[in-house]
Amino acid sequence: MNQKIRQPIVTVAGHVDHGKTSLLDNIRKTGVAENEAGGITQKISFTKVPLNQVECRCPLLTEKKVKLDFPGFLFIDTPGHAAFSHLRKRGGSLADLAILVMDINEGIMPQTAEVIELLKLNKTPFIIALNKIDNISGWRKISENLKENIESQPINSKLNFDEKLFTIIGALHHHGFNAKPFWEITDFTSQLALIPCSARSGEGIPELIMMLCGLSQKFLKENLRLGDEAKGVILEIKKEKTIQYAEAILYDGIISIKDEIAIASFNEPIISKIRVLEEILPLSNKFRPLTETVAANGIRMQL
Repeated sequence: MNQKIRQPIVTVAGHVDHGKTSLLDNIRKTGVAENEAGGITQKISFTKVPLNQVECRCPLLTEKKVKLDFPGFLFIDTPGHAAFSHLRKRGGSLADLAILVMDINEGIMPQTAEVIELLKLNKTPFIIALNKIDNISGWRKISENLKENIESQPINSKLNFDEKLFTIIGALHHHGFNAKPFWEITDFTSQLALIPCSARSGEGIPELIMMLCGLSQKFLKENLRLGDEAKGVILEIKKEKTIQYAEAILYDGIISIKDEIAIASFNEPIISKIRVLEEILPLSNKFRPLTETVAANGIRMQL
Protein backbone atom coordinates (compact mmCIF):
# COMPACT_ATOMS: atom_id res chain seq x y z
CA MET A 1 0.00 0.00 0.00
CA ASN A 2 1.35 3.40 -1.04
CA GLN A 3 1.61 5.59 2.04
CA LYS A 4 2.27 8.88 0.25
CA ILE A 5 0.14 11.78 1.49
CA ARG A 6 -1.73 13.85 -1.12
CA GLN A 7 -2.99 17.45 -0.99
CA PRO A 8 -6.33 18.04 0.74
CA ILE A 9 -9.01 19.10 -1.78
CA VAL A 10 -10.73 22.25 -0.53
CA THR A 11 -14.00 23.44 -2.08
CA VAL A 12 -14.72 27.16 -1.80
CA ALA A 13 -18.49 27.69 -1.87
CA GLY A 14 -21.14 30.20 -0.86
CA HIS A 15 -23.73 32.69 -2.07
CA VAL A 16 -23.11 34.51 -5.35
CA ASP A 17 -21.02 37.70 -4.94
CA HIS A 18 -19.98 36.98 -1.35
CA GLY A 19 -16.34 36.92 -2.47
CA LYS A 20 -15.37 33.28 -3.09
CA THR A 21 -13.00 33.98 -5.99
CA SER A 22 -11.63 37.18 -4.41
CA LEU A 23 -10.80 35.22 -1.26
CA LEU A 24 -9.00 32.56 -3.31
CA ASP A 25 -7.22 35.32 -5.24
CA ASN A 26 -5.87 36.68 -1.97
CA ILE A 27 -4.58 33.23 -0.98
CA ARG A 28 -2.97 32.64 -4.38
CA LYS A 29 -2.22 36.36 -5.02
CA THR A 30 -3.74 36.58 -8.51
CA GLY A 31 -6.45 38.73 -10.08
CA VAL A 32 -8.92 36.18 -11.44
CA ALA A 33 -12.05 37.85 -10.01
CA GLU A 34 -11.40 41.08 -11.97
CA ASN A 35 -11.46 39.13 -15.25
CA GLU A 36 -14.74 37.33 -14.56
CA ALA A 37 -17.83 38.60 -16.43
CA GLY A 38 -19.66 40.80 -13.94
CA GLY A 39 -17.38 39.51 -11.21
CA ILE A 40 -19.17 36.14 -11.14
CA THR A 41 -17.23 32.91 -11.63
CA GLN A 42 -18.21 31.38 -14.95
CA LYS A 43 -16.95 27.84 -14.45
CA ILE A 44 -15.57 25.48 -11.86
CA SER A 45 -11.85 26.07 -11.68
CA PHE A 46 -9.05 24.58 -9.65
CA THR A 47 -5.85 25.99 -8.21
CA LYS A 48 -2.89 24.10 -6.84
CA VAL A 49 -1.17 25.92 -3.97
CA PRO A 50 2.11 24.23 -3.02
CA LEU A 51 3.30 24.05 0.59
CA ASN A 52 6.00 26.73 0.23
CA GLN A 53 3.32 29.19 -0.99
CA VAL A 54 1.00 28.19 1.89
CA GLU A 55 3.81 28.95 4.36
CA CYS A 56 4.59 32.22 2.55
CA ARG A 57 0.94 33.38 2.83
CA CYS A 58 0.71 32.28 6.46
CA PRO A 59 3.70 33.41 8.56
CA LEU A 60 1.83 32.06 11.60
CA LEU A 61 2.92 28.53 10.58
CA THR A 62 6.60 29.44 10.91
CA GLU A 63 5.97 31.52 14.06
CA LYS A 64 4.21 28.64 15.78
CA LYS A 65 6.71 26.09 14.36
CA VAL A 66 3.92 24.07 12.72
CA LYS A 67 5.26 21.29 10.49
CA LEU A 68 2.84 20.08 7.85
CA ASP A 69 2.90 16.54 6.43
CA PHE A 70 1.00 17.25 3.20
CA PRO A 71 2.27 18.92 0.01
CA GLY A 72 -0.12 21.91 -0.15
CA PHE A 73 -3.78 22.34 -1.16
CA LEU A 74 -5.92 21.88 -4.26
CA PHE A 75 -8.67 24.50 -4.20
CA ILE A 76 -11.89 24.21 -6.20
CA ASP A 77 -13.75 27.47 -6.84
CA THR A 78 -17.41 26.85 -7.61
CA PRO A 79 -19.78 29.19 -9.49
CA GLY A 80 -22.91 29.35 -7.38
CA HIS A 81 -24.67 26.49 -5.68
CA ALA A 82 -25.98 24.63 -8.75
CA ALA A 83 -22.52 23.70 -9.98
CA PHE A 84 -21.42 22.98 -6.43
CA SER A 85 -24.34 20.61 -5.95
CA HIS A 86 -23.64 18.98 -9.33
CA LEU A 87 -19.96 18.60 -8.44
CA ARG A 88 -20.83 17.00 -5.10
CA LYS A 89 -23.24 14.55 -6.73
CA ARG A 90 -20.67 13.51 -9.32
CA GLY A 91 -17.77 13.32 -6.91
CA GLY A 92 -19.50 11.80 -3.89
CA SER A 93 -17.35 13.38 -1.23
CA LEU A 94 -14.84 14.90 -3.57
CA ALA A 95 -13.85 17.71 -1.19
CA ASP A 96 -11.96 16.82 1.98
CA LEU A 97 -12.72 20.24 3.43
CA ALA A 98 -14.80 23.26 2.48
CA ILE A 99 -14.59 26.99 3.05
CA LEU A 100 -18.08 28.47 3.16
CA VAL A 101 -17.70 32.15 2.25
CA MET A 102 -20.32 34.45 3.74
CA ASP A 103 -20.61 38.24 3.58
CA ILE A 104 -20.67 39.21 7.28
CA ASN A 105 -22.96 42.14 6.38
CA GLU A 106 -25.55 39.96 4.62
CA GLY A 107 -25.41 36.76 6.68
CA ILE A 108 -27.04 33.51 5.50
CA MET A 109 -28.60 33.93 2.05
CA PRO A 110 -30.63 31.25 0.17
CA GLN A 111 -27.57 29.78 -1.60
CA THR A 112 -25.61 29.79 1.67
CA ALA A 113 -28.37 27.74 3.31
CA GLU A 114 -28.34 25.26 0.39
CA VAL A 115 -24.56 24.83 0.64
CA ILE A 116 -24.85 24.28 4.42
CA GLU A 117 -27.39 21.50 3.82
CA LEU A 118 -25.15 19.92 1.15
CA LEU A 119 -22.16 20.00 3.49
CA LYS A 120 -24.23 18.38 6.24
CA LEU A 121 -25.55 15.75 3.83
CA ASN A 122 -22.05 14.82 2.67
CA LYS A 123 -20.54 15.13 6.18
CA THR A 124 -17.86 17.45 4.77
CA PRO A 125 -15.92 19.29 7.47
CA PHE A 126 -15.95 23.03 6.84
CA ILE A 127 -15.04 26.42 8.22
CA ILE A 128 -16.79 29.72 7.57
CA ALA A 129 -14.97 32.76 6.19
CA LEU A 130 -16.94 35.84 7.28
CA ASN A 131 -15.80 38.03 4.42
CA LYS A 132 -16.06 41.82 3.85
CA ILE A 133 -15.36 42.96 7.44
CA ASP A 134 -13.77 46.04 5.82
CA ASN A 135 -17.29 47.08 4.65
CA ILE A 136 -18.39 47.58 8.27
CA SER A 137 -18.86 51.32 8.84
CA GLY A 138 -15.71 53.00 10.19
CA TRP A 139 -13.61 49.82 9.97
CA ARG A 140 -9.83 50.30 9.80
CA LYS A 141 -6.91 47.91 9.41
CA ILE A 142 -4.90 48.70 12.53
CA SER A 143 -2.96 45.50 13.24
CA GLU A 144 -1.77 42.48 11.23
CA ASN A 145 -3.10 40.27 14.04
CA LEU A 146 -6.81 39.70 13.33
CA LYS A 147 -8.01 39.44 16.95
CA GLU A 148 -6.02 42.55 17.98
CA ASN A 149 -7.38 44.37 14.93
CA ILE A 150 -10.99 43.55 15.88
CA GLU A 151 -10.43 44.64 19.51
CA SER A 152 -8.79 47.93 18.37
CA GLN A 153 -11.72 49.12 16.21
CA PRO A 154 -13.61 52.32 17.09
CA ILE A 155 -16.46 51.58 19.56
CA ASN A 156 -19.28 51.86 16.98
CA SER A 157 -17.50 49.62 14.46
CA LYS A 158 -16.78 47.03 17.16
CA LEU A 159 -20.42 47.05 18.33
CA ASN A 160 -21.57 46.75 14.72
CA PHE A 161 -19.17 43.81 14.17
CA ASP A 162 -20.35 42.03 17.38
CA GLU A 163 -23.99 42.43 16.39
CA LYS A 164 -23.41 40.95 12.91
CA LEU A 165 -21.32 38.12 14.39
CA PHE A 166 -23.97 37.15 16.98
CA THR A 167 -26.75 37.32 14.37
CA ILE A 168 -24.85 34.82 12.19
CA ILE A 169 -24.06 32.58 15.20
CA GLY A 170 -27.81 32.54 16.00
CA ALA A 171 -28.76 31.75 12.39
CA LEU A 172 -26.22 28.88 12.28
CA HIS A 173 -27.67 27.54 15.52
CA HIS A 174 -30.99 27.06 13.64
CA HIS A 175 -29.07 24.91 11.13
CA GLY A 176 -27.82 22.75 14.01
CA PHE A 177 -24.30 24.21 14.42
CA ASN A 178 -22.50 25.43 17.51
CA ALA A 179 -20.53 28.20 15.77
CA LYS A 180 -17.90 30.36 17.44
CA PRO A 181 -15.11 32.75 16.45
CA PHE A 182 -12.07 30.52 15.87
CA TRP A 183 -10.16 31.91 18.89
CA GLU A 184 -12.94 30.64 21.23
CA ILE A 185 -13.02 27.09 19.87
CA THR A 186 -12.05 24.31 22.26
CA ASP A 187 -13.26 21.29 20.25
CA PHE A 188 -13.21 21.29 16.46
CA THR A 189 -15.25 18.09 16.30
CA SER A 190 -18.33 19.74 17.84
CA GLN A 191 -17.83 23.46 17.15
CA LEU A 192 -17.82 25.33 13.84
CA ALA A 193 -15.03 27.88 13.33
CA LEU A 194 -15.86 31.37 12.08
CA ILE A 195 -12.96 33.38 10.65
CA PRO A 196 -13.73 37.08 10.10
CA CYS A 197 -11.71 38.29 7.10
CA SER A 198 -11.46 40.60 4.13
CA ALA A 199 -10.43 39.38 0.69
CA ARG A 200 -9.72 43.01 -0.20
CA SER A 201 -7.48 44.06 2.70
CA GLY A 202 -6.07 40.61 3.49
CA GLU A 203 -7.24 40.73 7.13
CA GLY A 204 -7.84 37.25 8.51
CA ILE A 205 -6.33 35.41 5.50
CA PRO A 206 -3.30 34.05 7.46
CA GLU A 207 -5.69 32.91 10.22
CA LEU A 208 -7.96 31.24 7.63
CA ILE A 209 -4.99 29.34 6.12
CA MET A 210 -3.83 28.41 9.63
CA MET A 211 -7.28 26.90 10.36
CA LEU A 212 -7.22 24.90 7.08
CA CYS A 213 -3.73 23.60 7.84
CA GLY A 214 -4.57 22.69 11.44
CA LEU A 215 -7.76 20.82 10.51
CA SER A 216 -6.06 18.98 7.63
CA GLN A 217 -3.12 17.97 9.81
CA LYS A 218 -5.22 16.86 12.76
CA PHE A 219 -8.25 15.21 11.19
CA LEU A 220 -7.53 14.34 7.56
CA LYS A 221 -4.20 12.58 7.47
CA GLU A 222 -5.68 9.07 7.24
CA ASN A 223 -8.00 10.18 4.40
CA LEU A 224 -5.08 11.69 2.49
CA ARG A 225 -3.10 8.48 2.08
CA LEU A 226 -2.77 7.74 -1.62
CA GLY A 227 -4.41 4.63 -2.99
CA ASP A 228 -2.98 2.55 -5.85
CA GLU A 229 -5.83 3.12 -8.29
CA ALA A 230 -6.35 6.41 -10.14
CA LYS A 231 -9.76 7.93 -9.42
CA GLY A 232 -11.11 11.24 -10.60
CA VAL A 233 -14.13 13.35 -11.46
CA ILE A 234 -14.60 14.95 -14.87
CA LEU A 235 -15.78 18.54 -14.47
CA GLU A 236 -16.09 19.65 -18.06
CA ILE A 237 -15.65 18.38 -21.62
CA LYS A 238 -14.37 21.17 -23.87
CA LYS A 239 -13.92 21.44 -27.62
CA GLU A 240 -11.14 23.56 -29.05
CA LYS A 241 -11.42 23.47 -32.85
CA THR A 242 -11.36 19.71 -33.57
CA ILE A 243 -9.75 18.66 -30.28
CA GLN A 244 -11.81 17.45 -27.34
CA TYR A 245 -10.45 17.95 -23.82
CA ALA A 246 -11.73 16.67 -20.49
CA GLU A 247 -10.92 18.77 -17.42
CA ALA A 248 -10.91 16.67 -14.28
CA ILE A 249 -9.88 16.43 -10.66
CA LEU A 250 -7.65 13.45 -9.92
CA TYR A 251 -8.46 12.76 -6.27
CA ASP A 252 -6.66 9.46 -5.68
CA GLY A 253 -3.81 7.40 -7.10
CA ILE A 254 -1.47 8.00 -10.03
CA ILE A 255 -2.52 8.42 -13.65
CA SER A 256 -0.23 7.81 -16.62
CA ILE A 257 -0.50 8.54 -20.33
CA LYS A 258 -0.31 4.74 -20.88
CA ASP A 259 -3.55 4.20 -18.92
CA GLU A 260 -7.00 3.57 -20.28
CA ILE A 261 -9.78 5.35 -18.42
CA ALA A 262 -13.43 4.47 -17.94
CA ILE A 263 -15.92 7.34 -17.90
CA ALA A 264 -19.42 6.81 -16.51
CA SER A 265 -22.18 7.67 -18.97
CA PHE A 266 -25.95 7.16 -19.24
CA ASN A 267 -25.48 3.87 -21.11
CA GLU A 268 -22.29 1.81 -21.18
CA PRO A 269 -19.14 3.30 -19.62
CA ILE A 270 -16.90 5.04 -22.17
CA ILE A 271 -13.46 3.39 -22.32
CA SER A 272 -10.79 5.65 -23.76
CA LYS A 273 -7.04 5.93 -24.11
CA ILE A 274 -5.37 9.17 -23.00
CA ARG A 275 -3.69 10.85 -25.97
CA VAL A 276 -2.41 13.91 -24.11
CA LEU A 277 -2.16 14.33 -20.33
CA GLU A 278 -1.61 17.75 -18.73
CA GLU A 279 -1.60 19.02 -15.15
CA ILE A 280 -2.45 22.46 -13.81
CA LEU A 281 0.57 24.60 -12.96
CA PRO A 282 0.82 25.84 -9.34
CA LEU A 283 -0.93 29.20 -8.74
CA SER A 284 -1.98 29.36 -12.38
CA ASN A 285 -4.77 28.45 -14.79
CA LYS A 286 -2.28 27.15 -17.37
CA PHE A 287 -1.49 23.48 -18.00
CA ARG A 288 1.75 21.63 -18.76
CA PRO A 289 2.04 18.26 -20.56
CA LEU A 290 3.54 15.27 -18.74
CA THR A 291 3.51 11.47 -18.86
CA GLU A 292 2.35 10.77 -15.30
CA THR A 293 0.81 12.71 -12.41
CA VAL A 294 -0.17 12.07 -8.81
CA ALA A 295 -3.32 13.03 -6.86
CA ALA A 296 -4.58 15.44 -5.81
CA ASN A 297 -4.36 17.39 -9.02
CA GLY A 298 -6.29 19.36 -11.60
CA ILE A 299 -5.72 17.65 -14.95
CA ARG A 300 -6.68 17.99 -18.61
CA MET A 301 -6.83 15.00 -20.93
CA GLN A 302 -7.17 14.75 -24.66
CA LEU A 303 -9.09 11.53 -25.31
